[in-house]
Amino acid sequence: MVTPFGADGSLDIATAVRLAQHLVSSGSDGLVLAGTTGESPTLRADEKVALFEAVVEAVGDKAMVVAGTSTYDTRESVEMTERATAAGVDGILAVTPYYSKPEQSGLIAHFRAIAETTDKPVMLYNIPGRTGRRVEIRTLATLADHPRIVATKDAVMDVDFTSETVRAIPGLAVYSGQDSYTLPMMAVGAVGVVSVISHLAGPEVAEMVKAANRNELEAARQIHQALLGLCWACFLESNPAPIRTALSRLWGPVGPPRLPVVEASAKTVDAITEALAALRNR
Repeated sequence: MVTPFGADGSLDIATAVRLAQHLVSSGSDGLVLAGTTGESPTLRADEKVALFEAVVEAVGDKAMVVAGTSTYDTRESVEMTERATAAGVDGILAVTPYYSKPEQSGLIAHFRAIAETTDKPVMLYNIPGRTGRRVEIRTLATLADHPRIVATKDAVMDVDFTSETVRAIPGLAVYSGQDSYTLPMMAVGAVGVVSVISHLAGPEVAEMVKAANRNELEAARQIHQALLGLCWACFLESNPAPIRTALSRLWGPVGPPRLPVVEASAKTVDAITEALAALRNR
């Protein structure tokens, strides 16, 4: 979920609550807060907790609320996980430590430390394009032995990697971390998506996922093809600038991003608007 800000850059809790309610009513059965799209690197710890508490209160009886709690610092990640757990979230999203590029043994120790500090299920976020380090399948298999590590958000963008993850670790739920890969990944065993484009096309994304899980692949494929233009347009610039700027135009003001992220160009927002119109007019 995008984290709404005021014109002055402050956290806008009231709009966050409205956005959460909108996303749930549009087909999302869970919300990830303070992830990449939520600009987690520029959210202070107290802002994250305030966001978690408000969204849990607003939609916690209707949808899962998953808190992004981790950074490149294991100690900070553990402390944030403890606070998120106390705030009442339903699950934890733990991203690969970025910048420091730890070895696989360091990744195991980092993720286990997070899982040990909560009684909530943990989803591992594997996104080497942003972190500089891939969580390898053998490492995922080792981590999946922990009773609270139950899922992975796979943004490796390699369907062979997804296929082997599903084959090697059948007890680990795999979610797509890239909208354009959702259906290809579900075809080899993924179960859903942590979506960006669902801010604008929630009903269509939800129906595609449901169709794929019912093995109605032709119906899912038709929706996938219709969504591709929006998928591509929303990533013409680095996420989350395109979706945030487009959301302000097409849904309601969610404020400018925090530096170093800047607003998306008018050309990109026009492309998103055109792709969304084509989707709705198909």
